[in-house]
Amino acid sequence: MGLNFIDVKMQDIETYRKYRRILLSQYPDKSKMGWPTYIVCDSPEDEFKIIGEVKGGCPKGEFRSLIQEVLDSPIVLE
Repeated sequence: MGLNFIDVKMQDIETYRKYRRILLSQYPDKSKMGWPTYIVCDSPEDEFKIIGEVKGGCPKGEFRSLIQEVLDSPIVLE
């Protein structure tokens, strides 16, 4: 799929602070966020663009299909 995975746990303060701007742009108060939530974005280190997301745990094959649907979608979330 050509993606990099960045695991951001809220307990990992340094990593969470680095990427929380992405999380908060999608979930300002975190109330509707599922656990786990996978946010697919372009350029997470710089001016990021959220492409989409996949919520919740699911079987490996289904997860890959859901991620591929996000990648194939023409919609970019901001």
